[in-house]
This record gives sequence, structure tokens and C-alpha cells, in this order.
Amino acid sequence: MATYPLPIYVQRFFTERLLTQMQASPNTIASYRDTFRLLLKYATAETRLPPTELHVAHIDADIIGRFLTFCEDERGNSARSRNTRLAAIRSFFKYVAGCEPQLLHHCQKVLAMPSKRHEKRVVDFLTRDEMEALLKAPDQTTWFGRRDRVLLLTMLQTGLRVSEVIGLRVGDVELGTGAHLRCMGKGRKERATPLRTDSRDALKAWLAQSRAEPNEPLFATISGRPLSRDAVERIVRKHAATAASTNSTFRLKRVTPHVLRHTAAMQLLQSGVDRTIIALWLGHESIDTTQVYIHADIELKERAMALTKPLGQASGRYRPGDELLAFLEAL
Repeated sequence: MATYPLPIYVQRFFTERLLTQMQASPNTIASYRDTFRLLLKYATAETRLPPTELHVAHIDADIIGRFLTFCEDERGNSARSRNTRLAAIRSFFKYVAGCEPQLLHHCQKVLAMPSKRHEKRVVDFLTRDEMEALLKAPDQTTWFGRRDRVLLLTMLQTGLRVSEVIGLRVGDVELGTGAHLRCMGKGRKERATPLRTDSRDALKAWLAQSRAEPNEPLFATISGRPLSRDAVERIVRKHAATAASTNSTFRLKRVTPHVLRHTAAMQLLQSGVDRTIIALWLGHESIDTTQVYIHADIELKERAMALTKPLGQASGRYRPGDELLAFLEAL
């Protein structure tokens, strides 16, 4: 196995497999890149060999196991992050196994490594009162405040991911009949998300004020550049802190951009929208992903509980009190 230099396969994996064959998104490329940067640095420390001199045989299941433990213990990664790194490594070794059948046994040992189980928390979302408090937080007398309110309202109503929101262009907004937003979602899947009347009116006023060209970002900085992921997170944190001063329940929640996405999903679920439609709305790969919202909906559980009988209540078959009704029941 010493005749299989690791750098060749890593470069081919990123250029041929991810970029050319899979046409992976920039976010996927960045996630895989970060995993391999950490793994190569760890392998260098273990083997005393620079990355350019490593071979595929050096990266075995044992060293990968120690690397994942290092990520958890030393870097403070959660079990979920650990599993994400393992998924990237598995994808690489699956590619290597297809290229070099002689390495199949070596690769299978890595591919057989199990993901770590972790606790699945109930998703956080905002109630209607909390949504109203959040939307009142931005100062409407400033340009930044007006931009932030439209941004928050759009995220709460459409449930777009942060990457989808910051990628929106003015030309992606359709405000006529059947108003909607077009976005490139996860897995390079394009989809259209309908706009409610209040979101449509807010976007219409925002576009009239900004007077941006169709190819310019819908939500931009004061200099016209697209907002970054960190900028959106700061905006959400800032206005959530302001809303907490008027709504005490905010202090019990860690409000992030993804919580706004969860909130959009919960609004749909509580309005009686089918799970299949919610999955299409959010751009989920599988309908099973929407199951977490059912677990989080306490109102849905309360309605189910109302259908059950309290303990100690006498049970029995219903008997009509009228002879004519009794006759009809007996037919």
C-alpha cells in the first residue's frame, strides 16, 4: 500500500469527485476541506511525516478513530460535528475504493466505522408573540433597521436557510401574481417559495427604496456587498436581545437564524399543512426530516390527548335515549 500517495487521491477527490462529478456546493466543499486540513495536521503529528509524504495506508481506521476523539476532547466538537467529519472521511475512502480495488479491504475498515449516537433535542421555535416582538425590534427610522426587519420577516415566513437568503438577488423576487422567491437550495436544487401578503408588501417597499439592479444582492451591506453568514447571525442575535427586553420568554431561548427556519415550519404544521408540503417548502431531501417538527408541536400533542379518556371515568357503549333512534341504531 506504500505505493499509493495520499496527496494524489485527495486532490482527485476534490477536483474530480466533488467539483466535477457531484458538482458539490461551496458549503460542502468548505466543510470537507476543513475536515481534511485537520486530519492531515493530526496525521502529521502522529506519523512525523509531512502531508505530501503520507500514503493512503497511513490513514487507517485506528488513526481516524483517535482523530475523531481528538476533535471531541481537544477541540470541543459535539457528537454531531464528529459525525459530519466522519461522513466526509467516509466519502473520500468510498472514492478511493472505487479507484483502487487493491485498497478495498483498507477502505472497508474505515467505511465500517459507526457514527456516534447523540441526544436529539426538541427543536426551538418562536411563538406568534415572540415573532411580533422580534419584528418590532429593528429601528425603522434607520436604513439598517428597515433592512433588518425585511430580512427577519422574509426568513420567518419562507424558512430559507442562511446560505439561501444571502444568495438571493433582486431578480429572484417575483412580486406580481403568484408572488414568490426563487433560490438555489441545498444539493443545487432550485425551488420557488410563495410569499405571504405582508412579506410581499415589505419586499416591494424595500426594493423601491434600495433601487438595486436585478443581479445585485437582495440583502446587502451599506456598500452593496452581499451579507455574510456571520452578519446574518449577528443581526438575529442583536434583535433577539432587544426583543428579550419586551418578551420574557426570549431569555429562555437561544435564537439563531435556523430557529427562524424552524419557526416557519411550525407555522405551516400548526396551520394544518401536510408534512409532504412542508418538506417541499423547506427543500428537505426526505419527508422524514420534517418528523422533528411533529415531536416539537405541543399543541398537536394536546389535541391528541384530548381524544383520550381520563382514568377512573366509567366506560361503556353509547345507548340512544329515544326509541326511534334506538331502532335506527339497531339496523
